[in-house]
Amino acid sequence: MTDFAQTKALFDLPEGVIYLDGNSLGPLPSAAPAAMQKVMHDEWGKMLITGWNKAGWMAQPARVGDRIARLIGAEPGHVVMGDTLSIKLYQALASALEMRPDRRVVLSDSGNFPSDLYMAQGLLKSLGRDYELRVVPPEDVAAHITDEIAVLMLTEVDYRTGRLHDMRALTEAAHAAGALTVWDLAHTAGATEVQLAENKADFAVGCTYKYLNGGPGAPAFIYVAPRHADTARPALSGWLGHEAPFAFDLDYRPGAGIERMRVGTPPVLALAALETSLDIWDLTTMSEIRAASQSLTALFIEEVENRCPDLALATPRDPAQRGSQVSFRFENGYAAMQALIARGVIGDFRAPDIMRFGVTPLYIDAADVRAAAETLEDVMKNRLWDDPAYQTRAAVT
Repeated sequence: MTDFAQTKALFDLPEGVIYLDGNSLGPLPSAAPAAMQKVMHDEWGKMLITGWNKAGWMAQPARVGDRIARLIGAEPGHVVMGDTLSIKLYQALASALEMRPDRRVVLSDSGNFPSDLYMAQGLLKSLGRDYELRVVPPEDVAAHITDEIAVLMLTEVDYRTGRLHDMRALTEAAHAAGALTVWDLAHTAGATEVQLAENKADFAVGCTYKYLNGGPGAPAFIYVAPRHADTARPALSGWLGHEAPFAFDLDYRPGAGIERMRVGTPPVLALAALETSLDIWDLTTMSEIRAASQSLTALFIEEVENRCPDLALATPRDPAQRGSQVSFRFENGYAAMQALIARGVIGDFRAPDIMRFGVTPLYIDAADVRAAAETLEDVMKNRLWDDPAYQTRAAVT
């Protein structure tokens, strides 16, 4: 059984702060600064360019990918790290579309993260030829999976409300209609029990700076199912996805399997920081994380609803239908969140009226949840949000 007091002690959390924003940026693993210093001093500093071979930098994306594969139910050897989530989404969607050349429609939903929709819009505009991005309400997705659909592209957990899609059912429906699936796991990797292999997902992508605690701008990952790994053509044919990068051929030949989804030079320092978080993940299992998350989110909902009647729950009440976050609607949500942050409870805000709270068992416990709800009650009952200091919106909300 996981000792969550032990995992909490492995993060460098500021004293007096309850951090409920790990669904946006995870906190600093205490071991990360020393690990990055070691790479900088002992590897980059002493080995210089020979570190690519001596320190194993070139193999790092696949090795770290295998560590993440365990957390998302993926087969070993089918996850690789690198670049940003938007780039990995573009790669996955482009490859999937090419595998369905007789179809022109990408189906997504209005709860998808806007960047995913932007990337799809840009790709489809480049392709021309009457391609369409069809966006429907989340609850209507299943009804719109028809034989027109080339790719079903969804973020498994709604970034605003925390609503959780049924990956198994929607993937089965997509396959029955002859479509492929691209799943964005930004809000599920490290938060819920993802089972990519078991659910027969085709492609998946995700970031590592949220629940996986890799740090600001930490690299993304991409998964390609084994049945597609040697046939999916990478639209972004970067040199490290080449069959033989150091042959320096003038023509591109895709590498074997997941290696072909590599694009640019590995972010060695960022991956070193991420690995210190993955060391903490090695102390637990996703089933234990999920059970703790469901218990803590239920407690938070109960506490807040008892204390703050002006807040309306935006997250599904059924724990099986939500991720590891709780969201409430409030017309003055931005100002209320700023007042809350000023009192040491950090969540965030999403337009137009969503106050978001990430509940991450690796470093959040029941005492934190109760204390956060008590502080929120003070903000709401005493209208602390009604202060001009909290009204002006910062660049990042």
